Amino acid sequence: MTIYSALVDFSDPYHPQGSRLRHAFGAARQHLIAHRPEEVRPVLDAVQTAAAQGLWCVGYVRYEAAPAFDSALTVHAPDGPLVWFAVYDQALPWPADFNSSAPEASFTVDWQAPLRRAELDATIGAIARSIDQGELYQVNFTAQMRGLVKEVFDESAPERAPGWEQSPVAETVAASDTSTALAMFAALQRAQPGGYGAYIDTGAHGQVLCVSPELFFDWRAGHVLTRPMKGTAPRGDTPDEDAALAAALSSSPKERAENVMIVDLLRNDLSRIAQPHSVQVPHLFATQALPTVWQMTSDVVARTRAGCTLGDVFGALFPCGSVTGAPKVRAMQMIAALEPQPRGVYCGAVGVVQPGGAARFNVPIRTVTLQGQSARCGIGSGITADATAQGEWQEWQHKQVFVHRASSAFCLLETLALVDGALRDAPAHLVRMQQGALHFGYPWQADHVQVVIRQLVQQHPRGVWRVRLLLDARGEATAQAYALEASPPQVRLQLAERPLELAHSEFVRFKTTRRAHYDAFAPTTPGVFDTVLWNAEGEITECTRGNIALLLDGQWVTPPLHCGLLGGIGRANALREGRVQEAVVCVTDLSRVRGYAFVNSLRGWIEAHCDA
Repeated sequence: MTIYSALVDFSDPYHPQGSRLRHAFGAARQHLIAHRPEEVRPVLDAVQTAAAQGLWCVGYVRYEAAPAFDSALTVHAPDGPLVWFAVYDQALPWPADFNSSAPEASFTVDWQAPLRRAELDATIGAIARSIDQGELYQVNFTAQMRGLVKEVFDESAPERAPGWEQSPVAETVAASDTSTALAMFAALQRAQPGGYGAYIDTGAHGQVLCVSPELFFDWRAGHVLTRPMKGTAPRGDTPDEDAALAAALSSSPKERAENVMIVDLLRNDLSRIAQPHSVQVPHLFATQALPTVWQMTSDVVARTRAGCTLGDVFGALFPCGSVTGAPKVRAMQMIAALEPQPRGVYCGAVGVVQPGGAARFNVPIRTVTLQGQSARCGIGSGITADATAQGEWQEWQHKQVFVHRASSAFCLLETLALVDGALRDAPAHLVRMQQGALHFGYPWQADHVQVVIRQLVQQHPRGVWRVRLLLDARGEATAQAYALEASPPQVRLQLAERPLELAHSEFVRFKTTRRAHYDAFAPTTPGVFDTVLWNAEGEITECTRGNIALLLDGQWVTPPLHCGLLGGIGRANALREGRVQEAVVCVTDLSRVRGYAFVNSLRGWIEAHCDA
């Protein structure tokens, strides 16, 4: 994989489905850096001057730069440069093979939770008291996830972008560190595609890996557009549930109130640089589908005054109200009191200023920063009078999904029975794998997968085999066959001692090689075949290697998908045949269960008894 010092992959906010601003950058001709507040505006002026001279500028402004624009804004002491920009003579084409050539297994990241539930509850209580006392309307509270990067390198030396050897960055960054950072950025883009993505390698100050879906501002030809993102809902397990969650978000009084507070703040901020009567809100409460959450956005636009500079735009808008709260000054005071460390690039601004001066910046949420083997990723939400601890806790879990998805390699997995040259339920398995590929953004080449399967079947024309079919993030399929022993006539199951906290995770809804959450429940007692799992609501879900059927009140039933389980092929067959019906079964109902069955496509229907 070629090594670049920066990559920019930004949507056009006026035409989200159209062409993107996508470029790679090799060696910078210079770096423009501000370490102290009094240096911030001069650096932004230098950026604007460079762009006017036909150069490209890519960089960031840290959250802690805020006092440079308004001394009333409270922040922690910064832990790095307040402003950092690289200036380039030219932009290179976006590497066509970037995602496919990124080393898939080059790293894993072990993340620590950003905070404990009790800490979030206490913080929400403190904010609620301030809101009740009329001090403010909303506070955007955040915490930092900390991670340790474990690297696994390809020993072959990576190819470098043109001119890299002359770059100051090259003197301070090891090839292995840069390869890992690029691989992680590629994984983050697969987990959070679209939006406003940027990779920036600053050398001694680490790497910024940003896949933000939120536009801070787009400023060109005297017009400025901001698109604050406030209001969040999870994605559904089924199309109907997904649509219902989107509709609930768009109509939620709490989420609308959270959004409109920030819209009003940004209208006020924009008025500082806007021509009279030009501030407008053309779009309010739009819902945007991201891979793991629904988000609510609104547009606020204006025409800027003659002579307005890039520094003036930042001076009016920074930091974006969506990551502070309202009113901004008091919200930032409370943020500084509640959050123990600086936010850094997170919640600041990351962007590009093009030749001629057009500027586009994101709000760097969904952002990982690397310093050696240490990784940071901020998570947060807006707390209003209607916020509840449970609701915010769930929102934080949903927002973390993107980084956990990208933090280690995994393949889509299907396990099939091959009996005398015939694959059982092959069409259904391939449809499910294709659905998983669509969900995770993995390339799907049906002809390639069929070739892999045919080759395996030709190699095993007789006997009974367990086939393991894998699809990796590049769309490469592999298949292996293992001798399958005869299934027992009856098996013994055990009930899990605790709930599966990740029952509603995408790594439950889709079958992958990431199975640590299942492996933690693997039976250790001799003679026990599998474990019956249940969710945090006390509802039975599935087993670790198959689905479960229960004979309850004279009827065979199986838990519905919304309880949090894999839609197994054997389960689907049993439902279609009328052998079972869907029904919610709670742990408290098990005393009424008169029979159990373990069900999957590989082994079919096996009668069972359970040590419940």
